[in-house]
Amino acid sequence: MTTNAIAPISPPEPGLTPDEMVHRAEALRPVLRERQAECETLGCLPAATNDAFVEAGFYRILQPRRFGGYEFDIPTFVDVMTEVARGCPSSGWVLALTSGHTHTLTYFSERAQIEAYGADGEFRAPLVATPGVIARPAEGGFTLNGGWDYSSGCDIATHFLGHILAPPAVAGQLPTILLAQITREDYTIVDNWDVVGMRGTGSRRVVVKDVFVPDHRVIASPVFSSEATASTHENPMYLGRPLPLLIMELACVAVGIARAALDEYERIVRTKRVLGPLTPFRVEASEFQRHYGHASALVETAHAALRQNAADYMTIARRQAGGGERFGELDSRRLLLIDQHCVELCTDAVTLLFRTAGSSAGRSTGVLQRYMRDINFITTHMAIQPDATHETFAQTQFGVSTDARW
Repeated sequence: MTTNAIAPISPPEPGLTPDEMVHRAEALRPVLRERQAECETLGCLPAATNDAFVEAGFYRILQPRRFGGYEFDIPTFVDVMTEVARGCPSSGWVLALTSGHTHTLTYFSERAQIEAYGADGEFRAPLVATPGVIARPAEGGFTLNGGWDYSSGCDIATHFLGHILAPPAVAGQLPTILLAQITREDYTIVDNWDVVGMRGTGSRRVVVKDVFVPDHRVIASPVFSSEATASTHENPMYLGRPLPLLIMELACVAVGIARAALDEYERIVRTKRVLGPLTPFRVEASEFQRHYGHASALVETAHAALRQNAADYMTIARRQAGGGERFGELDSRRLLLIDQHCVELCTDAVTLLFRTAGSSAGRSTGVLQRYMRDINFITTHMAIQPDATHETFAQTQFGVSTDARW
């Protein structure tokens, strides 16, 4: 529960509503589209875009109100992230994968949260699940050495959340996976981000060398835990399991990309003719109508499933807060499975649109080829692979943990 250890930080606009937040994201879409190429060339979020996100309050959507956030719900987060990604996939990715982690920060001690938010409530943090750093016990905490790849948004971050490995207390046992919170001053960035898709995310390597992290900024990983979480806040939203929400961040971007691809496809078929100057515009041809309709069905299904997933997350968390059944492993796996299949549906839609838009869509200056590269690159993320989740969901449902095969 929240205490009165410090005076609360007031959000920048105390009267801001979820609807207004979504409208701001919609209004930014034309500007973000104009900056897509710049973002990709820079390999990171343009400063003007980051400033616009700060001014709009996007980084504070899930942030506790006590610490200067708006404490809106998960569906509002989904709506804003989807709309921003519709304007620029890379920008949407950076926003989703830094702002969403205000929710993760609530699992830390009150002291750690007070220190992280400081006097103004500014908090933006990538989170990397792979434990790439060894933690050596030191008096009052740990000393960290190592690095984390794929740190999306590390250049505009105020903090970083990374999984670390603590050596076992007894030889022969497995190391303990912990989650550490470090400040921007504690890490350096290695520019190793040279990929075919999501080039503007700046998902570079974060490196720490002999960095001391006190005990209160290190917790048992809530991402890898099978137990329901506790919270220092009263809002039931902060009782939810982190994994499905973390993957929801990725699914938001996929839906945004797919909607952007539909926008571009419509522009193409309205301005290009079927074969030549004397033939009808493609928008009048049943072939292109079928492709657009098919892709729209895939995207709208994914969007509806994602928004329902967000609503279900809130419902399950409220159930636990009300003394009912806890937010369990089966709940987490079901939500995760739907997140992953939302990405799959959107990838199928973008692939169909790119394949049928004509060869001119593949020009390096075209945006549809960027959407094609970006969404297929998202599918390479380990957390998006559904095969393992299919198995773990079934194992949880059946109450078995065997890997037996016929």
